[in-house]
Amino acid sequence: MTEKIFAIGDIHGCSAKLERLLDRLPLNRNRDTLVVLGDCIDRGPGSRQVLNILCRLRREGYNIKALMGNHEHLLLEYHRSGDAALVPYLRRLEVEATLESYDGASLHSLTTLAFLPAEHRDFLFSLLPFWETSEYLFVHAGLRPGLPLAEQSPSDLCEIRGQFLEEDVDFGKRVIFGHTPFATPLVTPHKIGIDTGAVYGNLLTALELPGLRFHHA
Repeated sequence: MTEKIFAIGDIHGCSAKLERLLDRLPLNRNRDTLVVLGDCIDRGPGSRQVLNILCRLRREGYNIKALMGNHEHLLLEYHRSGDAALVPYLRRLEVEATLESYDGASLHSLTTLAFLPAEHRDFLFSLLPFWETSEYLFVHAGLRPGLPLAEQSPSDLCEIRGQFLEEDVDFGKRVIFGHTPFATPLVTPHKIGIDTGAVYGNLLTALELPGLRFHHA
């Protein structure tokens, strides 16, 4: 049978929706690839449970490609730098929902990440800026038009919206992305957006490739 790819949009601590979605996916552990497009944490109530689920799937031998979202990127940047100027931005991203899921860990503990189990820290440290196949390019937020992939900045890969969304240019491969929530998946000839706002009460979406089939929970 043909290998399939299943890409999941922004989870944001919606662990119950993630469990239901995974139950609905025809995912073959020995053949298929699961791509998680980033922003697994913050806003929703179950960030710890989401990381538990993804780490368990890795232990069980599933082929998971987990990407860096802007929420993880800022958390790790604060851990690396200890720059207190980042704290208001972390709070704006609702990092306190993540801390609450870890038994009410303090904001101060973000500098060391000591509240995270070692497996969860390792998962976050292993996040990829993007992942690509011969036909598709998977990224959290998008790409800056006119720049080759090697010259894209990490911040653009995690955060870009306007120019990427406004200009439907050909990047050489179809871009599969999250970050910007849509009521239903965005499908154009050159890109597919699958953040459907699960944490805002909408559905959590997975895209099955190459069949271009959507799954929801």
